Amino acid sequence: MSESTINIIYISIEGNTRSFVTGMQDYAKTQNAADDSNPLITLKEITDQSDFAIEDTPYFAFVPTYLNGGNGIDSGVTELLTTTLGEYLNYDQNSRFCLGVVGSGNRNFNDQYCLTARRYAEQLDTDFIADYELRGTSVDTERVYNVMKDRLADYQDRL
Repeated sequence: MSESTINIIYISIEGNTRSFVTGMQDYAKTQNAADDSNPLITLKEITDQSDFAIEDTPYFAFVPTYLNGGNGIDSGVTELLTTTLGEYLNYDQNSRFCLGVVGSGNRNFNDQYCLTARRYAEQLDTDFIADYELRGTSVDTERVYNVMKDRLADYQDRL
């Protein structure tokens, strides 16, 4: 069994993010079954009812985009619905274990596409590493998994 695990912390408002990360978890199981050096995925969903905990292992944050008002660029922005995740990731020193942020959204919103995730990455002082639209595709699943796998391996190599 692989010694490394990809940990994902996420929030899902309408189920799109949950659908994507659970599909990615299934994909990781098949990859691990074929080659046990491929990491499995563990998921932690944050909701308004979640108790805050101290994170002490590396993780990736998955953030959907929900904005209220403004265009997010020159006329301001109001984050909507994901603030609980932001508070959780900034709780105690949780942000120091974030290896990257993955965003989702709807490309129809142009400059606002993945804006929330980009803002989280900046606030957490980490990188915006990948994106996918709505519930993503199988190509997105493979691409995002590989980005996270490579970043986790780089992190472990630096230890």
